Amino acid sequence: MRALDRAQGTRIWLAVEATDMRCGFDWLAERVKAVIGQEPFSGHYFLFRSRRGDRLKILVWDRDGFVLWYKRLESGVFKLPRVDAGARSVELRASELAMVLDGIDVSKLKRVPRYERGTGTNPDTKKKISV
Repeated sequence: MRALDRAQGTRIWLAVEATDMRCGFDWLAERVKAVIGQEPFSGHYFLFRSRRGDRLKILVWDRDGFVLWYKRLESGVFKLPRVDAGARSVELRASELAMVLDGIDVSKLKRVPRYERGTGTNPDTKKKISV
């Protein structure tokens, strides 16, 4: 996960609405386009959760084909981050994905605003900063 956090351009997207876990590669790739609004062949990671919240699927394109990772909890549910009302997808950091998979309730975590050099703005002041 640490390498994924530092990977340039690799993003992790979670589809907010529940997904039928009987679906395979092709249907999930279509859901990436329709729900998340991204290109499934991008190499990004796309997460889908079950209606009960005890199963997750991760779809990713790996140079010459799709990889599908599937996890079912024997008890309990995955505690996913809070999302804004009406949102169809949310972007996660690799560290957040690791916490979800480790059983940490990320819905109760609060991220402190930090300066990000690549954006050129300071989230505290919203003023343009020369980089």
